[in-house]
Amino acid sequence: MSHHSQDRSRQSRSNQRRRPSAFSGIKLRLIIGGAIVLFSVVSFMNKGEINPVTGQKQRVDMSIQDEISQGMQSVGAMGPPSLNRRAQIHIDQIGFRLVKNLQEMMQQQGIEIPYPFDFHLLARPEINAFALPGGQVFITESLYRALEGSEGRESYEHSARIAGVLGHEIGHVLERHGSERMAKGNLISGIVGAAGVAGGDLNSRSVAAYVGNLANMKYGRADELESDQWGIELMILSHYHPRYLIDVMEVLKTSGGSGPPEFLSTHPSSDTRIAKIKEIIMQNQQKIDQMESQIVLGAN
Repeated sequence: MSHHSQDRSRQSRSNQRRRPSAFSGIKLRLIIGGAIVLFSVVSFMNKGEINPVTGQKQRVDMSIQDEISQGMQSVGAMGPPSLNRRAQIHIDQIGFRLVKNLQEMMQQQGIEIPYPFDFHLLARPEINAFALPGGQVFITESLYRALEGSEGRESYEHSARIAGVLGHEIGHVLERHGSERMAKGNLISGIVGAAGVAGGDLNSRSVAAYVGNLANMKYGRADELESDQWGIELMILSHYHPRYLIDVMEVLKTSGGSGPPEFLSTHPSSDTRIAKIKEIIMQNQQKIDQMESQIVLGAN
């Protein structure tokens, strides 16, 4: 046998020995990835809890008491409080009016609101509002001013726009969106991690992380539309016309610039939300007519 034939024979045997080793490595990664997915899914499914306000079963990462406690502890980290005492009082008046009417409505259904809501005006430059799990609601001075419109500060229109913002944020708290997204985020992180392990390379991890991020954004967009429904409900209960929530969307649309495409954004585009708000207003027209008649009767 020639030297070349012997070399080819040895190389063939070497390749045969290496193939099982490579296959074993892939098999091991798949087993580990599958175990991570199984653990993540089981952990997620075990987080089921009934929302005491909506009655819906949700997957959440915190108890209501944990939400309240951690929310209160985090208030100071959200930014400096506004020094405009009159504006803060205005915010409190609107916020607690919404909460009072919410509590009365829910008590008629035998439901107690477990959250000690509080409202904060922040001395922050961006146009923004948000809520922490547990009932702490925030609005920035910049958004407060932007909602004044041509009618001026503390007008009915200004108050109605603020009511739309605060009602929307109250909706996030009631629906437990923050805790729900934490649970979903942990599930997605587990699946992304499993895909990275199974793929075995950086590209696999990057693609998995990108897909996971898009999935979590989709949850966020649904949350926003759900909270808009709460905002409209609370505005009607508190005698604020829900059409002023459309004004809020226009302000956000103007302040947001071009922004990312809706598909790559946590929030739905302002146009999408405006269309949805108009649809919800039409569905609630009878309640709105009743609200307007009560306002007229109260004025006489």
